[in-house]
Amino acid sequence: MPNPILPLWEYIPDGEPRVFGDRVYLYGSHDRIACDVFCDFKLKVWSAPISDLNNWQCHGDSFRTRDGERKADTPWTDRELFAPDVVEKDGKYYLYAYIVGSKGAVGVSDKPEGPFRLLSQYKYDCEVGDDGIFNDPGVLVDDDGRVYVYYGFTDSHMNEINAENMCEILDNSYKRSVVDDSEAVPEERRFYEASSPRKINGTYYLIYSPRRGSRLAYATSDSPTGPFTYRGYIIDNAVDYPGGNNHGSVCCINGEWYVFYHRMTNNTIMSRRACVEKIEILPDGTIPAVEMTSLGFEESLDPYKITPAEIACVLKGGCYVTEKDLFTRVVTNITDGNIIGYKYFDFGKDNTGDTMTFCMKIKGMGTKCKVRILIDSYENGEQVGELSVGTGDGIYRAKVKNITGRHSLYLIAEHGVEGWTAQYFQGKPLFEAEEFVFLK
Repeated sequence: MPNPILPLWEYIPDGEPRVFGDRVYLYGSHDRIACDVFCDFKLKVWSAPISDLNNWQCHGDSFRTRDGERKADTPWTDRELFAPDVVEKDGKYYLYAYIVGSKGAVGVSDKPEGPFRLLSQYKYDCEVGDDGIFNDPGVLVDDDGRVYVYYGFTDSHMNEINAENMCEILDNSYKRSVVDDSEAVPEERRFYEASSPRKINGTYYLIYSPRRGSRLAYATSDSPTGPFTYRGYIIDNAVDYPGGNNHGSVCCINGEWYVFYHRMTNNTIMSRRACVEKIEILPDGTIPAVEMTSLGFEESLDPYKITPAEIACVLKGGCYVTEKDLFTRVVTNITDGNIIGYKYFDFGKDNTGDTMTFCMKIKGMGTKCKVRILIDSYENGEQVGELSVGTGDGIYRAKVKNITGRHSLYLIAEHGVEGWTAQYFQGKPLFEAEEFVFLK
């Protein structure tokens, strides 16, 4: 399934991927469309068979702070739920949730998809950080059965959890600034939030969101208690795209490593959708940074199947994806010079014929314009054709050069007006993009 990997009406940010048995589960926050605050009063779980990563299933509400599909699980608060994590211990599954402005919760279930019943609030009569809220908790069950929770906002904290009850913080286990957070560390490396621990090939990893930028960074240690040393960043969701916070983690599925993250829609940082990119973990433990693509779990996109415009991984100049209703999402606010890009299409090896046809479904905005069609680069790539767009809604067609092989695709909108009248079109929406396809 291409990015975003869940049905396009679903908004699951802050994803924590976990493989349990023969399925991969995605635990995350739940954003609400057209909302001016982060997250929701419920958590939802999605999963897919590891043998079919295009077949995601929603398991419904897994935990709630307000009544809904089922009764609320938190009698002490009805605030929004953020950024959960789930781990397995001795055949049971434990959910760790951050609740805005309130003491967090631990839930338990016999099934990885939940629903999770309240086990307890965090229990502690010892030193903890983050005012005891446990912001964005990430939990690690080590090979020896010991359990650690990593958390924090603007500073990285950790404690050990009593493995006998999975909710009690152990005495004398508190560590602060487990990621080096001294003033000498550049802001793009310093910890901000979104702790996610993993143990990979004997090395402890802490994935997190740094203070500046829209990246997922990672630090490593030889010990679960740190200190963790910054090693680099894995992905940046603001490269050629409307950026915002990032939160996610890595997961090995069928022997392949992936980074799960989110990206923004609806011209806000509060409508975020789950995405994934394939990564590589090198023998020295480093993770080379990867680009944001439209691929998701796919090796390539098929240009001869209809592509929703909204899976663009490049949006430059002010255009953005927006949801008009449950069934309709478009790239909107497209003005002169805006760029809409997709990585990567495989056009195959058929080089018979000089041309092919590009078709695009468009909602017109009352003005004529054009779309330049480029491959490989929006700056100096090859222009393979040009689409003329009329004033109204419709399906517009253009002859383009016959393309073979694997390429990124860029659509550059232009008003096509010269002289003094061109000033009138500066900043004016030209059209909305719905979907497109190539025809042989």
